[in-house]
Amino acid sequence: MRVVTGLLFFPRGGSAQVARALSGKLPDHGWEVTIVSGSLSGGSSDARAFYAGRDVHAVDFDAGDAPMHPSYEDRPGARDVCFAHVDDEAYGEHVAAWARALDRADAAGADALHLHHLTPLNEAAALVAPEVPVVGHLHGTELLMLEQIAAGPPDSWLYAEAWRSRMRRWAQACQRLVLLSESQVERAVDLLGVDRDACVVIGNGFDAELFRPEPIDRAAFWRRQLVEQPRGWRPGEDAGSVRYSAEEVATLDAGVVLVAVSRFTEVKRLPLLIEAFERAREMARRPAALVLVGGHPGEWEGEHPIETVERIGAGNVFLAGWHDHHELPEFFNAADAQVLASVREQFGLVLVEGMGCGLPAIAVDRFGPAEIVDDGETGWLVPPDDVTALAAAIVGAIDDREERTRRGTAALQAARERSSWSALAGEVAGVLTEATGATQAAGALRPDS
Repeated sequence: MRVVTGLLFFPRGGSAQVARALSGKLPDHGWEVTIVSGSLSGGSSDARAFYAGRDVHAVDFDAGDAPMHPSYEDRPGARDVCFAHVDDEAYGEHVAAWARALDRADAAGADALHLHHLTPLNEAAALVAPEVPVVGHLHGTELLMLEQIAAGPPDSWLYAEAWRSRMRRWAQACQRLVLLSESQVERAVDLLGVDRDACVVIGNGFDAELFRPEPIDRAAFWRRQLVEQPRGWRPGEDAGSVRYSAEEVATLDAGVVLVAVSRFTEVKRLPLLIEAFERAREMARRPAALVLVGGHPGEWEGEHPIETVERIGAGNVFLAGWHDHHELPEFFNAADAQVLASVREQFGLVLVEGMGCGLPAIAVDRFGPAEIVDDGETGWLVPPDDVTALAAAIVGAIDDREERTRRGTAALQAARERSSWSALAGEVAGVLTEATGATQAAGALRPDS
């Protein structure tokens, strides 16, 4: 059996990590995988490098293979404009380009299509491979945009209703729709008009061979990342424009280290996290540091973290910059706990990966994190946008070493039991097989069959 996995976006977020992990495990369950993905030339955003070793067909935006993909987020000045700004003519160009890409990948000859998100790829698939069953895989960001449209889109979103209609049509055409958590099912049914029976919940997993507890020379690691080879950056400046002295970084070896891995988008609430950490640092009995890992150079929304640090005079907050996925285990193993203040995290794969390295998690009691973190057992859950509660949880993580260790041990066990990619790939393989069987059964019932 062969499945064509499609992603409109160049490798950057969690959906690309999911696609890469599944493409390595699905063959163990009888599915050969072909990947069709957006790509930027060179670096970690190049699909050919990101999916190295897989059968990958890169759609290079820099080479003009397709127009630059839109985004579910509206970030002024971003190269990837919000979908709701894309008019009908440009939409047609996207569909035509991705139809060519799917044709080159012989999508019509596949047994199933596995399409991540809801994008013009779905329309292209209907043109190129109308008889091949589609399994849609939502990652939550599309639901956030649809909720914003339902609540009343900004005046500048001239094409919001057209995109809402398309996304509903694409979702309803899927034989199965994979969602990341139970909390997403009701939202998908309401926003997309899909049949509840077509929805399947499969959370994201982690690579247990990559994300695991490993000994590390913490002092040397943090000195290398923040002093010798810095990648933190200021708005409008290059990676490495934020750097620290050896004296400043010494506090990471002496105190409790919290690590936060995320993009610099508004929903991640990094300014609130920095404020909460500063309050906690002043209240805690032990010294502590917060390291922010992430923020693709040049991409941020709202107040940049370095601006927050300087505005409130926060101490012991360090920007480590953007790092490739395979580098993250070292950051986790050089820390004592992880924190994610995001208020609308649709899943929270980074939480699972940190737990796989034995870190307890501090997160918001909403959406995916509420289903990943067991409050009081594997971490701490706090209400959204509650700086006081977040600061209190951080103090607890800093000062109570015994409790931090206990929750970290439980977090490691929970991650291994619930979220290995081998087991989850088996679930996805089952969904693909079901979708294929459902299509064959529907064909057998047609009068002309």
